[in-house]
Amino acid sequence: MSSTAEAPTASDTFQNTGDRDILVRAARGEVVERTPVWLMRQAGRYMAAFREYSDKYPFRQRSETPEMATALSLQCHRAYGMDGIIMFSDILTPLPSLGIEFDVVKGTGPVISTKIRTEEDVAALKDNVDFDATVPFIREILNTLSKEAEEANTSLIGFVGAPFTLAAYTIEGKSSKACLETKKLMMADERGDNKAMSMFLDRLANMIGDYACHQIECGAQVIQVFESWAHQLSPKLFEEYAKPAAQKAIRIIKEKHPDVPVIYFANGGSSYLELQRDMGCDMIAVDWAVDMAQARKILGPDIPISGNLDPTILFGTKEQIEQAVRDCIDKAGGPGKHLLNLGHGVMQGTPEEAVGWLVDECKRYRGKDSS
Repeated sequence: MSSTAEAPTASDTFQNTGDRDILVRAARGEVVERTPVWLMRQAGRYMAAFREYSDKYPFRQRSETPEMATALSLQCHRAYGMDGIIMFSDILTPLPSLGIEFDVVKGTGPVISTKIRTEEDVAALKDNVDFDATVPFIREILNTLSKEAEEANTSLIGFVGAPFTLAAYTIEGKSSKACLETKKLMMADERGDNKAMSMFLDRLANMIGDYACHQIECGAQVIQVFESWAHQLSPKLFEEYAKPAAQKAIRIIKEKHPDVPVIYFANGGSSYLELQRDMGCDMIAVDWAVDMAQARKILGPDIPISGNLDPTILFGTKEQIEQAVRDCIDKAGGPGKHLLNLGHGVMQGTPEEAVGWLVDECKRYRGKDSS
């Protein structure tokens, strides 16, 4: 760009016809015209408009009522113009399809009442899942969001939890610091005393793969697989349990929908990033605990990458946020060479204008040599 040329604004960029699928193309590994951006938990409590719902209605009512879920999905995109709309939902949402009951308790988080400890417990789970019967709101939400995304010239992102994360949540019954009951079951499985863990992971992999396909058939153009509890795993346990199950779920998706990109995100898994090169997905998202240049080096030049700003940067100044965006893009290979995101979700209390600064700078930045 010459010094006399006027730099494009975010609003100018937002109107480009290529913006409709720039995120999809980047997730497939294509080099695109600029770095696209979306944020995990972009629909969240940092927004006053979101809190008007969350302060009044319980989580499952919000996420399972199509009108509410649609409104909450669209708020942030309308405010900041990310390159994708992500459905407001939860990774636990499909669990009742297997007969696993849960609730989300304000101040506590998810609480799961169904107990999984034995092979018999796993065998008792439901078969032949029909998502239109068990989670009928998903089709309505995604159908509506698909139309909204087309009208807004942007992409629609679906998501699922990875098998290990959903297994651990279920076994522990709630959030856990040590994940002890889950690890006891993995050790029992390794000894051959109780194969409940392997059986459960296999059931979850099948369900999650099918659930992601259902989302795609309802309008999702990209799927992100969240291994939210990767920080609970040693490299050995990841390789023996979480990885094969996630690979199976991803394989189910890719066999049925080969052209739909799948992103895999192991939160806390950057310490064994080298084990994620062969997940079978189209893109690896990395957490904020690894330098983007190092992550790119570990994964190699041929594996598309997403990430990985520290979410706390959004509490900094406009200049600090913009510099962090530029540094991340440069370390990932330059504009158009990766998909910008945070290395975790937007935190509650994040200043709303900070999200706008991040998105605008990502859309504006054309590299070190531009002016």
